[in-house]
Amino acid sequence: MSTDDSNDELLELLGQERVRQVLAATSRGPLSAKELSDECDVALSTIYRRVEEMIDHDLLVERTQIESDGSHHSVFAANIDHLDVDIDDGKIDVSVHVREDAAQRFSRIWSDIREL
Repeated sequence: MSTDDSNDELLELLGQERVRQVLAATSRGPLSAKELSDECDVALSTIYRRVEEMIDHDLLVERTQIESDGSHHSVFAANIDHLDVDIDDGKIDVSVHVREDAAQRFSRIWSDIREL
């Protein structure tokens, strides 16, 4: 898939109201699919479809939340710090800047040091 196709898909995805609702809701903290369904007032099946697309485009991450009784379930968290949309020389380029937790940051820094 070309970069232009990827940009088009991402812009089309971000144009969907439900996607923007999910991003806004998960920016406050991780939520389960049921919590997202309730917050966005949409069917659970719709949430699962949107979440899958958003994970594919690095907008969300899926995590496992373990409860005090040992049970566990998936929660979804915004993975995006910010987007850049550059328009230059007849082209549109979209860059997604993802969030890094401490472990990811350490791994990236260590990898950069090893390449020196």
